[in-house]
Amino acid sequence: MAAWKAACAAVGAVKLQIPAGTYLIGPTKFAGPCKNVRSLTVNMKGHLKATTDLSKYVTGDDWVEFAWVDMLTLTGGGTFDGQGAASWPYNKCPTNKNCKLLPTSVKFIATSNTVVENIKSLNSKFFHIALVGCKNFWGKNIKITAPSNSPNTDGIHIERSTGVTIYRSVIGTGDDCISIGQGNSQVLLSGISCGPGHGISIGSLGKYQNEEDVRGLVIKDSTLAGTSNGVRIKTWENSPGTSRAVNMTFENIVMKSVANPIVIDQTYCPYSSCASKAPSRVILKDIFFRNIRGTSTTPVAVMLRCSRGVPCKNVNLHNVHLKYVGQAPVAALCMNVRATYSGTQIPPPCK
Repeated sequence: MAAWKAACAAVGAVKLQIPAGTYLIGPTKFAGPCKNVRSLTVNMKGHLKATTDLSKYVTGDDWVEFAWVDMLTLTGGGTFDGQGAASWPYNKCPTNKNCKLLPTSVKFIATSNTVVENIKSLNSKFFHIALVGCKNFWGKNIKITAPSNSPNTDGIHIERSTGVTIYRSVIGTGDDCISIGQGNSQVLLSGISCGPGHGISIGSLGKYQNEEDVRGLVIKDSTLAGTSNGVRIKTWENSPGTSRAVNMTFENIVMKSVANPIVIDQTYCPYSSCASKAPSRVILKDIFFRNIRGTSTTPVAVMLRCSRGVPCKNVNLHNVHLKYVGQAPVAALCMNVRATYSGTQIPPPCK
């Protein structure tokens, strides 16, 4: 922390070194603003291990946090090791919506012009990497690893951020490889290798009052292997307010033995029961699936389950070629949507 304070108080282009070696650390906040710093490079070569003593984390604490910093670069080939296995049994979120959240490994809060490259994240307690309120973020050559049964270990979660690009990264984890929450715009995901995990998800959306819109997403040139979903848009039933998710493109994506390759689910509920008295009020519009091919481990390879309250508008599928690995014919399921189709369509379009 003394090194960070000296770097943040310096002038011009500044570099902070975390040398090779193994370091056990508790919750650590690297906060700005760093008023006279033109650029700040954290060259992390070390292997950082998170303490497994949950009493060290005050409620709401994450593990390593970068906040209110401009022109930050995090690089060096080092590893953030969340040592999550000791904490996963205490995660009640999959069954209890009022659960206490475990710490995210690396969180970026209100940073601008950030570059993260050649960094590894291992066995996070909760999310591996989270972006909240960030502007202009580039991530590349990020490697994220956790077992397929580790709960809520989303690889990269993005919320209320704009101008986010993630590319050439490998993510295998126990939840979404990348999850795009509310309030995001101009997000590009390219060259992502995902699996194991729950796929790449927009959402879940519509859980809370006054959520901000999602717009301008492109997910392309990526591969999903052995995941429980492919590309998925999920919104809660009985959402308390109206929001929009518009202008989203999924293209040039390969599915290798994916359970549900293309999913729109506006009846999302991860618990055993939900009070679904009203349909989702999240408006989905201008959604494009292009050049998506591979294999599905379930017979329904395309599921477009839209809200009966606000049916999806302008959903387009072009050159979809998904084969079921079993014996039954592959099929599509549609509810509350009139999609348009062009090029190859396997499974056949919904009637």
